[in-house]
Amino acid sequence: MATDATKTAGGVGQATRAASMRTPKINLSDRPSGSSSGRISSGSVSSESMSSGAMTVRSRPVSPVYWRVEGSLLELTTVRPIAFFTWNSQTFIARAARRSLVLLMALLRPFLYATNRIAATRIVHAVLRGITRDRLDLLGEEEFEYKLKPLLKEDGVRQLKALQATGAEVVLVSQGLEHVMRPLARHLGVRWIIANRLDFRGGVATGRLLSPVIRPRGLFARIREAGPDGQQSPARWVRALGLRGPKALASAIVPAVRVESPRVRPIVYFDDKRHSTPFSVRKALGGKRVMLIGVTGFIGKVWLADTLMDLPEIGKLYLLIRRQKSSPAQKRFEKMIEGSPVFDSLFEKYGDQLGVLLAEKIEVVEGDVSRPDLGMDPDIAARLRNEVDLIINSSGLTDFNPDLRDALAVNVDSTYHLIEFIRGSDHAALLHLSTCYVAGQRDGRVSERLRPNYTPSGLADFDAEKEWYRLHDLVELAEARAESSEVTEELTKQALEKEHAAKGLSGQALENQVRKNRVRWLKNYLTEEATRRAQELGWPNTYTFTKSLAETLIAKNITAEGGGLPIAIVRPAIVETSVAKPFRGWNEGINTSASLSYLLGTAFRQLPSNERKRLDIIPVDAVCAGMTLIGAALVERRHDPAYQLATSVTNPCDMGRSIELTSLGHRRHYRAQEGLEYWLRLRMDAISVSKERYNRMSAPAQKMIIKSIQRAMSPLPSAMKKPLAKTERNLERVEKLVGLFEPFILLNEHDFVADNVEKLSQALSPEEREVFGYDTAGLDWWEYWIDIHIPALRRWTYPLIEGRPLEARAPRLLHMPQVSAMRSATTKTRDEGDALKTGTNGATWQYS
Repeated sequence: MATDATKTAGGVGQATRAASMRTPKINLSDRPSGSSSGRISSGSVSSESMSSGAMTVRSRPVSPVYWRVEGSLLELTTVRPIAFFTWNSQTFIARAARRSLVLLMALLRPFLYATNRIAATRIVHAVLRGITRDRLDLLGEEEFEYKLKPLLKEDGVRQLKALQATGAEVVLVSQGLEHVMRPLARHLGVRWIIANRLDFRGGVATGRLLSPVIRPRGLFARIREAGPDGQQSPARWVRALGLRGPKALASAIVPAVRVESPRVRPIVYFDDKRHSTPFSVRKALGGKRVMLIGVTGFIGKVWLADTLMDLPEIGKLYLLIRRQKSSPAQKRFEKMIEGSPVFDSLFEKYGDQLGVLLAEKIEVVEGDVSRPDLGMDPDIAARLRNEVDLIINSSGLTDFNPDLRDALAVNVDSTYHLIEFIRGSDHAALLHLSTCYVAGQRDGRVSERLRPNYTPSGLADFDAEKEWYRLHDLVELAEARAESSEVTEELTKQALEKEHAAKGLSGQALENQVRKNRVRWLKNYLTEEATRRAQELGWPNTYTFTKSLAETLIAKNITAEGGGLPIAIVRPAIVETSVAKPFRGWNEGINTSASLSYLLGTAFRQLPSNERKRLDIIPVDAVCAGMTLIGAALVERRHDPAYQLATSVTNPCDMGRSIELTSLGHRRHYRAQEGLEYWLRLRMDAISVSKERYNRMSAPAQKMIIKSIQRAMSPLPSAMKKPLAKTERNLERVEKLVGLFEPFILLNEHDFVADNVEKLSQALSPEEREVFGYDTAGLDWWEYWIDIHIPALRRWTYPLIEGRPLEARAPRLLHMPQVSAMRSATTKTRDEGDALKTGTNGATWQYS
C-alpha cells in the first residue's frame, strides 16, 4: 500500500470540479437560536452553490437542427445493441439469463410492436435491468467503435458535416440508447443528442426507459427517410414523441458527454475555531525554507515537481537524501531529476536553465532520518535548525510485513528523531505522513482525531512508548538468540540436509551457508513476531502497527505538557495514479491496487471481498495538494493536529464498483488486441465473491486439485511434473496476495472523514483555489479508472510485475552550475573527515 489531465470532454470535468469547490460553509456558532446543533437541512445548500460551468454544460442549444440517425447515418435495430449488452454482462449466469430473455423478446417483438410500439420498446429494454451504468457506457463505446463506425454512411456524414460548417447547432435523434449515441456524436463533432435513456438507481439500471421514448421507425418511414439528409422539423418530432410542444422537445436534449452530478458537501464548523483572516498559500510559504524528507519516493517526487512549477515564491528547499553505497546524495538527486518522467514539465519549461533554477532553490543534504540529528553533520544540523521553517516527512517503509528492525528504524525511530530535531528549533514545524489505516481492524467512520496509546483491540493499559522499547528489546534478544549454539546447530543441520547442497559440505563453505541461513532465520523470525504482535493488538500488519506507534509519539509532544510542538499528522488513504499533475496518468512502483488489478486482468475471476466496502483510493496529486495546504497552515499556526486525505466519505467508490471498473479497464485494452488469448480474457470479468465461495471454487480449491494430480503422477519423471509444480507455485502466490489484502478489501469497513483539509481549501481565494485547491468530490470514477488509472498501471507498473523493462525514454542531461556544488565545501563529514568527493558533473562535494 503506497503512502508512499483531466479529460474535460467539453468542459464537464472542469465544471464538476468547479461545482464541488463551491461547497457552502456553515459555522454553527453563527446558527440562529433554536436550531439543532450539527444538523443541516437540505435547504441549506442553495442553487447558487452549483457551478456556472456545470450549468452551461446542461444548457440547450438555442436554435437546434434535429437530425435523425436512422436512415441517414446508420441502419440501427432495437434488439442488436441490447443483445450485445446482455451478452457481455458481468457474470456468466446473467449472460445466459438475459440472452434467453432477448431471444424471447425477438420472438414476441412483432406482436408487441403491432399492439403498441412505445410499450414494446419499454419491454425490450427491461432486460437491461441490473446492468451498471459503468458497463453500459464502456460497452456503448465498444459497440460504436468496432461495429457501427465501419457502417457509417459516407453520404450522410458529408451532408451532416456541411450543415455543421454553416454554424448550425445539430442535435442527433435516435432510437438507440444514449450509451451508443454519445460516442457517435463525439465522433461526428456533435454536442447534443436525443436518445432513449435508462433510469438508474445507485448506478444500476432499473430497466425503465425515461420519457420521451423514441420508438423504432415504421415501414413507410423507413422508405421515406432512406436518403442521406436526416434533417427533420421540430414539429415532426413533437408529434412523433407525443410531446406537448417545442419546449418539451428542447428539454429532452442532453449533452453528448458523460455528466456526473457534482457532489455538494457543506463544511460545518462545530466550534469557534473558524479563522477570520484570509488564507493564502503563496503568502504563507513565500520566502520560507522547507526541508523535504523522502523525495525519492512516489509522493515526494510529485510534491517537489508541483512545488517548483506552482510555487516559485518558495524560499529554499532542503532535500534530505540518504547515501547509497557509492552513490552520494547529490548524485542520487541528479539521477532522479534526469531519469524520472515526473520532471518532464520542468525540463519543458526551463530547458537548459533548469539546473540554474535547481541550484538556486534546492540544497541537497546527505543524511539518514533514522539517526540522531537526522544523520547530518553537526554543523549542518545546527544551521538547519535555525533556517528551516517547515519539515515535510514523506518517508516511510510501506511494505506490509517487513523485518521488524527496518519497520522500527524507518517508521518509529525516525519520527522520534524528527521530534527532537524540531524541539531544538524555535520556529520549525513538522508535517508527518502517516496512513488512514492506523485505524486497524475496526468498522465505521474514522474521525480526524489523535488517540494516544490507541489499539484497535481496545487494550486498556497499552502504552505505545513502552511497546516501542519492548520491540527494540525483542530485536536484541532475537539477535542474541540467532548466535546461540542451539540455533547454530539447527542451521548447520539444515545446511547439510538441503537437496542442492554439495556432498561433503564442510569448512569455510559450510560456515558461509550457515551464515546465510542465520541471516534468513533472523529476518523471518522478526517478521513473524512483528506480524503476530500487530494482529494481537488489532492491526492487520506491521506497517500500520508501527505507523500508529509513531502517531502516539507525536500526539504526546503536541500537547502543552509535551511542549506544544507545531506538528500535523497527514493520513493519506491508498495513494494512486495522478489525475493532472505532474501529468495525467503518472504512477510508480508496485503499490496496492497494482498487484490486485493485474491479477484481475488474468484468468483469475473471483476476488473475496465485501462489495459494499468502500475502497479508498486517492490520486497522488490530490495528496500533494493537501500536503501543500497543510504545510502552509502549519507555517501560519492555523493547523489541526490530524488531517485525513481520503475519498470514502467525500466521493465513495465501493469494492463492487472498483472490481467492475478494473475489469472494464482491462476489457478496453484487450478489445484492441488480436489473438485467442485476448479474446478469452475479454470475456473473463472479475466478480466479488464471499470468502467461502473463493475457498470452494477459486485458488485454494484449484491448488488442492493440482496437489492431487501431482500425487497421482508421483511415479512419473520429474520433467513431466514441472508444469504442475509451476502452477502450484502461482496459485500459492495468488493465495498469499489475496490474504495480504483481505483486511483492505474484505474485513474492515472504514469511512475516513476528510473535512479538515477541505476547510483549508475553502479558505483560499478563488484564484489560489484554482492552483492549490484540494478536490476529491469532483472525481468521476469511471473516467479515472478506465481512462487514467488502468492505462497508467499498464504503462508504468505492469512491466515491473512481469519483469519487462519500462518504455525507453530519450536520455536527458542536467547541467548543474559548479558554484552551487560548493555550498558544503567548508563542512566536515562525520564518517570520512575532510575527504572531498566529485559528483557526476565534475563539481566538488563534501557530504555527510
